[in-house]
Amino acid sequence: MSTLILDDVSKIYGKDTRRSVDGVSMSIKDGEIIALLGSSGCGKTSTLRMIAGFEDVTSGTIRIGDKVVNDLKPSERDVAMAFEGYALYPPLRVRENIAFSLLKNRTPRAEIDKRVGAVSDMLEIGPLLDKYPPSLSGGQQQRVSLARAMVRNASAFLLDEPMSQLEPQLRALLRARIKDHMTAHRMTTVIVTHDQTEAIALSDRVAVMDKGLLQQFGTPDDLRERPANLFVASFIGEPPMNIFPGARTENGVVVLNERGEAAFGIAGATGGLSAHDGLHVGIRPHRIHVGGGVPGAETVQGEVLSSHWLGDHSHIGLSVGGCFLIAVGDRDATPPAGSVVPVSIPRDAVHLFDSASGAAIQHGL
Repeated sequence: MSTLILDDVSKIYGKDTRRSVDGVSMSIKDGEIIALLGSSGCGKTSTLRMIAGFEDVTSGTIRIGDKVVNDLKPSERDVAMAFEGYALYPPLRVRENIAFSLLKNRTPRAEIDKRVGAVSDMLEIGPLLDKYPPSLSGGQQQRVSLARAMVRNASAFLLDEPMSQLEPQLRALLRARIKDHMTAHRMTTVIVTHDQTEAIALSDRVAVMDKGLLQQFGTPDDLRERPANLFVASFIGEPPMNIFPGARTENGVVVLNERGEAAFGIAGATGGLSAHDGLHVGIRPHRIHVGGGVPGAETVQGEVLSSHWLGDHSHIGLSVGGCFLIAVGDRDATPPAGSVVPVSIPRDAVHLFDSASGAAIQHGL
């Protein structure tokens, strides 16, 4: 059963003819956690604010449960929200800020104390319960705002950059706790973030947006292994996918360098592609094996141009036939700059895209 449905939802601001959100459709299941992921200005926050009722819907329909909510006030939609602005009540202590909706609904005091205590412990703000918001840091206020949303029983939970102010170590700790809590309580949740790690760690599915358009809505594995188009392929992943112009050959594809010359070939089946189809070839850096030795993979020779150790893995820059590739490897397996090494490219790691439209044609050869 779908708890939250967006059907062809669009948003135009004022007299601007450009759609900030353009025909977005999504069906979010009961208890599912989804992330709206994209760079600034892509339409993700506008989408969230339309669900919350803070922005009017220009066209399309939003349903929460079996009810169309387009014309309902935010207070009538039964949604819990945590936005970047925090919106805490300065005269109230942290305890009362978190419990505000429960007190308003006349929840028994024992139940309030139990729920406030549980969510405060989860978010590491138990010692702050008797303090007032102006005395807290930005990260502490953000956790209070998040606790105030998560303590509720609501039809949907809307979280806008919920951990943007937290230090990396605390953010990593709380991600796992928050995901477990939301899953255990079947909290239908929409999270807006520009952080890929956060989106993948917290959500069941990710909606990638760009220029108001929904580019792909799928699991993290879908986005990595079956990107819908060149934008998703280049946006998802760190480092991003290696993408080159290419052409079909009799037994596979050839990758072209900047001069339009054949750099290296990859043998494999290319389905119904025409030899004249304009192609781009994508290869994920994490799937490239420096040193070769991978059975069933295409192995070519590459010159090591650079290697950057990032603490738990290396980014290795390679020149293969005049094409610059990035591979990811272990520190111990990183050859020195200037050396020529075998480079294995698994055939199932090769992605083909239509050069004109950017749409994915084939994943794996």
